[in-house]
Amino acid sequence: MIYTFLKAKLHRATVTEANLDYEGSVTVDRDLLDAAGIFLNERVEIYDITNGNRFSTYAIEGPRGSGVICINGAAAHLCKPGDLVIICAYVGLNSDEAARHQPKVILIDEKNRIKNKT
Repeated sequence: MIYTFLKAKLHRATVTEANLDYEGSVTVDRDLLDAAGIFLNERVEIYDITNGNRFSTYAIEGPRGSGVICINGAAAHLCKPGDLVIICAYVGLNSDEAARHQPKVILIDEKNRIKNKT
């Protein structure tokens, strides 16, 4: 049996842009993707702390060190610049893998820089 567990999360990132005219996805600073171990085009869930909206999309790469968190496409209706969000990726694990699994939790400051990681 496969169980779904938190793989990684970017906690309290600030949305820097919302681009309705893009085809879809969330653009994330490459440094943040690397720190969390989130792959390009990997499905992510986004939880907007500011307004309560929740949706899924996929991650694309933003410039390293830019701090960019840009909600693209139709999801741009759900978030606006300045909103705080949690970006999560999940993984399917069997019971043996689950017993050893530790998610990566990346705490983000107000400029979308890494404050702390576990």
